[in-house]
Amino acid sequence: MANERMYPCLPCADLDESVAFYEALGFRRTYRQTRPNPYAVVALEDMQVHLFGMEGFRPADSYSTAIIVVPDPDQLYRDFAARLRQAFGKLPAAGIPRIMRPRKKYGTVRGFNVVDPGGNWLRFYKLGDTEDEGKGEGLAGIISVAARLGDARGDEALALKTLDSGLRRFKDAAPIELARAYLYRAELAVRMNNRELAQSSLRAMQALDLTDDERAELAEELAHVTELVRQEHDAAG
Repeated sequence: MANERMYPCLPCADLDESVAFYEALGFRRTYRQTRPNPYAVVALEDMQVHLFGMEGFRPADSYSTAIIVVPDPDQLYRDFAARLRQAFGKLPAAGIPRIMRPRKKYGTVRGFNVVDPGGNWLRFYKLGDTEDEGKGEGLAGIISVAARLGDARGDEALALKTLDSGLRRFKDAAPIELARAYLYRAELAVRMNNRELAQSSLRAMQALDLTDDERAELAEELAHVTELVRQEHDAAG
């Protein structure tokens, strides 16, 4: 058989809030009903998500997830991020809902995650990539494991603990690896509402002796983390 389709059906506490979030990402609502149960469908190109309202549902307790493979997750992330900034006035990077930037995580392919208002995880991966169980060597491997814990599993505290252990163990790592570790630590600190750690991690990265080429390679990630730390600072007052 050919042309099969499978659509995830994801729960939410407030159907209208969830639909509005997907519309902010660029999806369009293609169906909506209120009886006999609240239900809606949103679509973007060939992606369709079905949403249903559930009375008493707690998004923080959600285990629902959907895997979406796309040709270019990096470009899709940039599109989503730009739309969310416009809708929210900032990039939602902590709590529910939120978006996490693309990165390689131990045991998975490259991609990024979105957590919608129902606490459902949308995992966007690169089409054609294969999983790699190798975590890499040294501090780079530690970052990969920490990313699996923090981005794929959602356990920021354990990810931060893993990353701090790696920074102590590999304190003589190459400057660009140290830079990536500090940047990810700053991002995790933002998610955990630890403004002091976020700022000190960003300062530690900026103090490293990096070449011009290394700084250019890190420019997009640095801009992302700087934005998150600035948002945290502005929100604090």
